[in-house]
Amino acid sequence: MNAPVSPPVPAEAAQPASAPEKPRRPVRRWLLRILPPLLLLVLLLGGNWYWTTGRFLAETDDAYVQGDIVVLTPRVEADVIAIEVADNQPVSRGQVLLRLDDRDVRLQLAQSRAALAEADAVVLTARQTLKQLRAQIGAAEAQREQALAEQVRAEADARRTQALVGGGWSSRQSNDQALADQRKAEAAVAAAEAELAVRRQAVPVQEAQLAQAQAKRDQAAAAADMAAITLTYTEIRAPFDGIAGNRAAQLWQRVRPGQQLIAVAPRAEALFVTANFKETQLERMRPGQPVEIRVDAIPGHALHGHVDSFAPATGSEFSLLPPENATGNFTKIVQRVPVKLVLEPGQPAGAVARLRPGLSVVAEVDTRADPEAPRGVLAAAGATLGLR
Repeated sequence: MNAPVSPPVPAEAAQPASAPEKPRRPVRRWLLRILPPLLLLVLLLGGNWYWTTGRFLAETDDAYVQGDIVVLTPRVEADVIAIEVADNQPVSRGQVLLRLDDRDVRLQLAQSRAALAEADAVVLTARQTLKQLRAQIGAAEAQREQALAEQVRAEADARRTQALVGGGWSSRQSNDQALADQRKAEAAVAAAEAELAVRRQAVPVQEAQLAQAQAKRDQAAAAADMAAITLTYTEIRAPFDGIAGNRAAQLWQRVRPGQQLIAVAPRAEALFVTANFKETQLERMRPGQPVEIRVDAIPGHALHGHVDSFAPATGSEFSLLPPENATGNFTKIVQRVPVKLVLEPGQPAGAVARLRPGLSVVAEVDTRADPEAPRGVLAAAGATLGLR
């Protein structure tokens, strides 16, 4: 049996379908024409910006916000009886933060003041005694003058009586009496002079006793002043306007001198930035140059400041174990120098209020001779072309 024969295929169908015509690519050709000039323009703009601006910008991310944080410690041993501030509370200079039990100190103050009063009485007694001695010296001098006058009279009587006895006008008994009166007058003068000498010698002794009493009085006054100052130590006060934090003191805790109780950090306006620049970045850096500060914790806000000062040595010199390059194992490492950056006034208050010591910072110092020159790419190109 013959197999069925397939119907003939039309000639049009027998021919294979022609491939679709490839579309033209005008966009690609346009890109090929415009891309090289565009890249050249970008390179020119970037190179011009780097030559006029970029190479003068010194940037580092080894920078941190810092402030003069003070850790307060007691100077007397006592119990904490009151905590006047809460954690992270703003405080003012002189504000009481903690109160310590002051009963022992007040008793010491009362004792010192009583000793001072006693010393004042001793000084007053010594002064009055010295004044009395000087008055007694005056009386002794008067007695000596009286004795001298009596001596002159007795000597005159003795001479007259002796002359009368020689002429037979007076008895020998009268002459003996006159001579005895003369000797008594001389003895009285000697006694008066001795008494005056004793009084005068007593004055330096009394003056020394007065000086000793005055010294003891000054010692008692110093002890009273020290007790009064110690009484002020029972109140822990804020040294400056700032924020209290890191409170370790607890009510009725027994604290000792040197124990850390609470810390006070400065307010945001008093903070500054310490940026550790490489030594190779310091060639053109000078105090007063503008700085752009970007804080990691405050994205989207660029703060402005200026270079305040440079550290007197590299950071490695202030480390606990400074490097010793004379041991023979020397490896040259680029050192970093701490640079203090200060914020300019008039910064955004909201951003400045969020600053805290220890925050990481990216600092960029403009070391150009004209810091007011444009910093943007297009602005730098315009300045180069004289279109500024």
